[in-house]
Amino acid sequence: MKKIKFIYNPNSGDKKIIYKLDDIISKFQDNGYIVVPYRISKNNTMENGLEDINDNYEYILVAGGDGSIDRLVNYMKKNNINLPIAILPTGTANDFANVLNIPLDINLAIDKIINSKPKSIDLGIINKDYFVNIASTGMFTDVSQRVDENLKNSIGRVSYIIKGIEDALHLRKFSVSVKSKELEYEGDMYLILILNGRTAGNISLAHYAMLDDGLLDVIIFKAMPIPKTIPLILDIIKGAPIDKYNEIIYFKTDELYINCEEDIVTDIDGERGPNFPLHIKCDKQGIQILGIE
Repeated sequence: MKKIKFIYNPNSGDKKIIYKLDDIISKFQDNGYIVVPYRISKNNTMENGLEDINDNYEYILVAGGDGSIDRLVNYMKKNNINLPIAILPTGTANDFANVLNIPLDINLAIDKIINSKPKSIDLGIINKDYFVNIASTGMFTDVSQRVDENLKNSIGRVSYIIKGIEDALHLRKFSVSVKSKELEYEGDMYLILILNGRTAGNISLAHYAMLDDGLLDVIIFKAMPIPKTIPLILDIIKGAPIDKYNEIIYFKTDELYINCEEDIVTDIDGERGPNFPLHIKCDKQGIQILGIE
């Protein structure tokens, strides 16, 4: 029988994974897999659960949100683990799973995983860390970091929206330097997004993004008068193409540098990122994923 490592975060999202464990394991076993489960907790880290990984495993199955996937990918890349991964999206936002068109229904997701072959997709690298979906800096960047964990688990994505509205009431601009072979920008901005996928907070932004083209999509929201800001944000939420606005810079690149002398944080897939200066590049087809088309 084929063996898979099953890493799960019991506290992700609405904690529904707790009530699905037997169904998950039995479904894989019925399809000829030996499932080796590992529960993430404060004292039992993902790294501990991956210590026994070797070539006897077919792939790693992870149940959690973007943060759990990000930590898994970082550990694998930094420890030369080249197994494919499969995702059961049980987090709060599940941005990356949505980009990959992985069903939120766990049974449907398992069906896709079992009946698929690994597909290689790109990753982003920011300094020495990897990201699967998005890296960012500026306003709203650390919303997911600042939301209380209990509030996040009880009302999910709404908690992000509430915190984001609070931030929008106090717009603050930052002076940055952005350099790549395609573009150089020095000036004020509200927010910079570097996307591997198309969405941030499940809002489609990088309309031309592809997961296997070896390029990252960069979006710079320049500082602008407040009367312009609100209509622009509403248009974007409705799905308007962002490259039509003079206040937004949108380009693709495989490498860029960002520096900022001000006191702002960075974010990688909902977790705190490195300090400035930032060197960001694309790891073309750097990971294999199951359950995607």
